[in-house]
Amino acid sequence: MNGKLFIVPTPIGNLDDITFRAVQILQEVDLILAEDTRTTGVLLKKYKIKTNCTAYHIHNEHSKVTLQIDFLRAGKNLALVSDAGTPAISDPGFLLLREAIQAGIEVCCLPGPTAFVPALVMSGLPSDNFSFYGFLPSKKGRKTKLLEMKLDKRTLVLYESPHRVIKFADEILANFGNIKVAYAREISKLHETIFRGSAELLIEHLKTALVKGEYVFILDNKHGI
Repeated sequence: MNGKLFIVPTPIGNLDDITFRAVQILQEVDLILAEDTRTTGVLLKKYKIKTNCTAYHIHNEHSKVTLQIDFLRAGKNLALVSDAGTPAISDPGFLLLREAIQAGIEVCCLPGPTAFVPALVMSGLPSDNFSFYGFLPSKKGRKTKLLEMKLDKRTLVLYESPHRVIKFADEILANFGNIKVAYAREISKLHETIFRGSAELLIEHLKTALVKGEYVFILDNKHGI
């Protein structure tokens, strides 16, 4: 009888933002697959979870996926976690999910943290109809993706690294005009920051703001400024 694959969201900031069920599953499975065992180890230590943990990330998932499917076929239960948030949402996990489903293995995804949801809600921009773009390409394909987004007349949600935040602010104004924009960073952490304003105000704001941590940007491409 096959085992079961559990997709377990983990806190995106405050370690108290984990469900009782998530802790229970992590305690009961036979093995935890973690994007970074050191990061996950901090969470496991806090909740006194003794389950063995092994690395499973973007650099080794292709070489390890068959091994994990065999583990599940042997009747063992696996939990997949990322460093923060829900696996397979701009994090490793899709490959294992797809292979498990194709192998007839039961998959269960627990509800839990995903950075773009609180960012979208806190932005104050329309949240009834939106598109999520994840991370934009850093170089090749970036202009094409920005053009695709420009034609998408909905609220646009995406992630950006701190290294490209200032560049992206200029790209917003150049591609979308002076639209309404918001960002959230360090969500649920001590230095959580929310910005709301126009594209022009964003550029001015970033000249003096602390640029650190991953950003969730929300663009009102439907209503403009």
